[in-house]
Amino acid sequence: MSFDLGPALLFCPADRPERFAGALSKADAVILDLEDAVLPDAKARARENILAADVDPARVIVRVNDPASAHFAADLDAVARTAFRTVMVAKVENPATLDAFDESYALLALCETAAGVQNAGDIAAHPRVAALMWGAEDLVASIGGTASRFADGRYRDVARHARSTVLIAAAAHGKAAIDAVHLDMDDLDGLAAEAADAVASGFRATACIHPKQVAVIRDAYRPDPAAVEWARAVLAAAEGEHGVFRFDGRMVDEPVLRHARALLARA
Repeated sequence: MSFDLGPALLFCPADRPERFAGALSKADAVILDLEDAVLPDAKARARENILAADVDPARVIVRVNDPASAHFAADLDAVARTAFRTVMVAKVENPATLDAFDESYALLALCETAAGVQNAGDIAAHPRVAALMWGAEDLVASIGGTASRFADGRYRDVARHARSTVLIAAAAHGKAAIDAVHLDMDDLDGLAAEAADAVASGFRATACIHPKQVAVIRDAYRPDPAAVEWARAVLAAAEGEHGVFRFDGRMVDEPVLRHARALLARA
């Protein structure tokens, strides 16, 4: 399974069908959410909205409730009756629970509890998993904490550990990693810094909760022209070299060339 939906993934509550088309027009892909964004008494209606949705299935992700939830079976039944085959599974802790999906699905597994983060490698190894995502708030709640961030917006160490663990687990199994949402919708500078760090660290996308966050994420994932020019030049120079060489005053070896290739993949 591969992930190639683009860098800005916008959540949209599945009980707000009037927002579906607009959300999809603004982002690279939309996540129609049957889980946290929908109150329990609205979930049945949200499933009906998924069934009736007239949007491009290739750019839609449906987030279903976690496998231990009483809503999981009904969510799966609803999604199976649609053309949507990219599914985000909330609070995955045991990869065996993903066997509920057949080979037609590409799964984005959310590692957002202590057990989910601890088992991230096994979850990433599941053949239906195309990407891992982590979530700070559910994680901290699962271990009895009260806040994933300091007052200045920085993540606490436990959240940073989970973020790194999920990223490395995904990469170890050749899967993509998706960075968590930035909940402060008005803190666009903080989001820009976080998204830039996500790109530099190796995340393939960042999820968001408001349309105004989309452009900030796209800008962060889009390499600047000077960086693209450098990447093309260093790769061209490497064609005539054998092993380590010097380029623009810098030592260049295979890891540097891999960085250049990764940058051009986003260009």
